[in-house]
Amino acid sequence: MSIILHGVAIGGGIAIGRAHLISRSMDDVAHYLLEDEEIPAEKTRFDEAVKATRKELEMLWGSIPENAPAELGAFLSLHIMLLGDVTISREPREIIEKQRCNAEWALKLQCDHLVEQFDAIEEDYLRERKNDVLQVVERIFKNLDGDAPQLPAPEDLVDDHILVAHDLSPADMVYFKDSNFAAFVTDVGGATSHTAILGRSLDLPSVIALHHSRELIREDEMIIVDGEQGVVIINPDALVLTEYRRRQRAWRGARRKLSSIRKSNAVTRDGAVIELLANIERPQDVEEVRESGVVGIGLFRSEFLFLGRDTLPTEDEQFEAYRHVATVMKGMPVTIRTMDLGADKSPKWLNHCQAENPALGLTGIRLCLAEPLMFRAQLRALLRASVHGKIRVLFPMLNSLPELKQALVQFEYAKEELRDEGIAYADDVEVGAMIEIPSAALVAGSLAKHVDFLSIGTNDLIQYTLAIDRNDDTVSHLYDPIHPAVLKLILHTIKTGIKANVPVSVCGEMAGDARLTRLLLGMGLRKFSMHPANLLSVKQRVLTSHLDEIAPIATRMLRSEDPDKIADLLQMLNAEPGV
Repeated sequence: MSIILHGVAIGGGIAIGRAHLISRSMDDVAHYLLEDEEIPAEKTRFDEAVKATRKELEMLWGSIPENAPAELGAFLSLHIMLLGDVTISREPREIIEKQRCNAEWALKLQCDHLVEQFDAIEEDYLRERKNDVLQVVERIFKNLDGDAPQLPAPEDLVDDHILVAHDLSPADMVYFKDSNFAAFVTDVGGATSHTAILGRSLDLPSVIALHHSRELIREDEMIIVDGEQGVVIINPDALVLTEYRRRQRAWRGARRKLSSIRKSNAVTRDGAVIELLANIERPQDVEEVRESGVVGIGLFRSEFLFLGRDTLPTEDEQFEAYRHVATVMKGMPVTIRTMDLGADKSPKWLNHCQAENPALGLTGIRLCLAEPLMFRAQLRALLRASVHGKIRVLFPMLNSLPELKQALVQFEYAKEELRDEGIAYADDVEVGAMIEIPSAALVAGSLAKHVDFLSIGTNDLIQYTLAIDRNDDTVSHLYDPIHPAVLKLILHTIKTGIKANVPVSVCGEMAGDARLTRLLLGMGLRKFSMHPANLLSVKQRVLTSHLDEIAPIATRMLRSEDPDKIADLLQMLNAEPGV
C-alpha cells in the first residue's frame, strides 16, 4: 500500500530510489549509580568525550571541500562554539557529581533540560536552533558510548539511495561529501533550519519536517522524493512510479538544456540587458561564483565572518576577506552588506540582552550604530579593500533617513581616520541602502538622495509587511511574495529609483524565483541577485521574455487586489511564447 507524506519542499527536483535509514537516538540511555570513588573517573570520561567530539568536528571543518555549500563552514563553527558552552561542556559534570550518575544519564538529563528551554522560546528561528544543540549532544553521546555515529560509510551509498533520518547535521553533510546519494528526507526542520539551507545549497531533492518518515519508511523500501512539491511517496504503485519517472526525465532534460546558456548574456528578446549577480556568505565562495556567468556579487553577507567564533574578527582579518573577494572578481562590482547581526544571528561575544521580540530589536544597522567602534572597524576594512577592486557598501535594516545619515557619518569618520593614518582607499566607493522594512520603502525617495543604489531585501520586507514569521510552519502559508501590499512596496521602490536615477536591485528569495522573474521585469527591475544555484533558471526566463509583452500583464497584476486574479495573471505571464 502506498503512503503519501507532506512536508516542507526544499527543492532540487525529483528523486526515485531505495530508502537508507539513518539511526541516531539517545532514547535507550542506561542509568546507574556510582560509588563516590568512581565519580572523578566518570567526569574524566565525560571530558574525554567532549574533547573527542571537538576534535571530530574540527577535522570535519578542516576537510570541507572547496565546492561545498557556503553555509557548511559556518554551521560547523556554530557546533564547535556550542560544544564550548558551559551548559553542554560543564553542567553535565555537575550532574554526575550531584546525582552520582553515569555520564550518559547526566548528558541526557541536561539535554532534556535544554530542549525544554528551547521549546519555551516564542521566536521560531531561535527555537529551531534546538536541533543544533541536539546534534552536538548526540555526537558527545556516541563518543561516550565508544561508538561512532551510526552512519553508513560513504562508499556504501549508491546513487539511488535516499537518506531517511530524524535529522541530518552539517557535520553529517561533510561526512557524506564523497557520496552519490540521490536525496534526503528528515522528520524535523523548518524553512530556515540548517538542514533546509544545506539542502538548497546542495541542490539535492529534499523534503523536511515530515514528522513520521523515520517511523513509516522501512529500509530499502522504494520511495519518491518530490523536492518541488514537498511530497514523499512510500511504496508507489506502478502508475505513480511511471508518472514520476516521466517527470524526472523531463526535469533532468530541462537541467541539461539550462547548462548550455551558462556563458550567454542575460538579454531579453527585445534587447534589454539584465544584470544577474550572486549572493555569497564566505570569501571562498567567490571562486565558484566567478565561473558561473554572473556580472558581480550583489550581496556578500559579511555577518558570517562574525559568527561561529568566540571573539570579534579583527580589522585586518576582515580586510583580508574583503580584499580576496574584490581581487578574484577582477573589477566586477562586489556589494558587501555591513554586519547584519542581532536577532537570530547573535554571536557568543555579543553581550546585548536578548530582546522579547528579537526580529524587532537591536539588529542590523541599529546594532552597528549602537556599537560605533565595531562598526567603524568594519568600514575601515571595507575602505582599505576598495583599492583592490570595485567594492560597494550596503547598510541593512534601515528604518528612516536619520539612521542612514548616522551610518554615513560613521563612514566619513572611517575615511578621515584612514587619511590621518596615511592608509589608501578608493575615492569612489558607492554606498547603498537596503529596503527591508515597509517604512524604508515608503521613504525610499528621501533615502535615494543620499545613496548610490538601493537593494530590496524581499525576505524581511514580506515578513514585516504581512506581520508573519516566515519561519513558523503554522503561518507559513500566509508568506506571500505576490500579496498586493508587497508588490506595491516593491513597485514604489523601483519607480523611486528610476525617477531618482538610482539603480535598484532585488537580493531576496524573490530574485531567484523564476516564476517571478517576468513580474519583476515588468515592474522595471533590471538587477537580480540570488543564490548561484538559481542563476540559470532565472537567466532562461530572461532570455525568453519580451518586455513589451510582459508590461501589460504585469500592470494588470499590480492593479488587482484579488489573490485569485493575481495568481491567474502570473500564470499567463509565465506562459512561453506560442503556448
